[in-house]
Amino acid sequence: MSTGRINNKESSVLYHQRFVQLARMGIFVFHAGDLANLWKIRNRNTLYTTLKRYVKSGLLHRIYKGLYSLKPIEQIDPFLLGVKALHKYAYISAETILAQAGIIQQIIRQITLVSSQSKRFSIGENHYYSRKLADRFLYNPIGINEEQGVKKAAAERAVADLLYFNPRTHFDAEKFINWSKVKNIQREIGYPLTPDRYI
Repeated sequence: MSTGRINNKESSVLYHQRFVQLARMGIFVFHAGDLANLWKIRNRNTLYTTLKRYVKSGLLHRIYKGLYSLKPIEQIDPFLLGVKALHKYAYISAETILAQAGIIQQIIRQITLVSSQSKRFSIGENHYYSRKLADRFLYNPIGINEEQGVKKAAAERAVADLLYFNPRTHFDAEKFINWSKVKNIQREIGYPLTPDRYI
């Protein structure tokens, strides 16, 4: 698409076309690079000037470094935000999943992701901690499900992940853990087994 000088009418048509493209994709959170490719904008300055204009006019919301959305932060699933902000393969696991399952009964104030990067960051009111996992384990799909564009560990995978990171982890409600499944997941992924934990 042309990025030269255009009049107000052409500008309005261009805006409309660009946002129709986004709507057709059914995705509402984008990285600046994704938008550059989609809109065929090669010049970095042109891209950021365009994005700044769209944010100022309320057509886009700047969410995080290089991350934009058609919706405000408070209307977006916090899990999706965290995965998108990392901009690499990641899934929700460990403390977050186990708190949801009632296995950890403390208040968990941050969303735990597992990815190839160790990182702490915040987006709006949401706080994130990405635990770094070696690729040979990270990309093993056992016990990982996808819901609404976000990969999440099943409870047994989350237990296996957490035991890999800290074999002495305390679980508040071990009775809810299917240790047979945890052991099988550890075996299939290649994690060290933790026989002292099996009940």
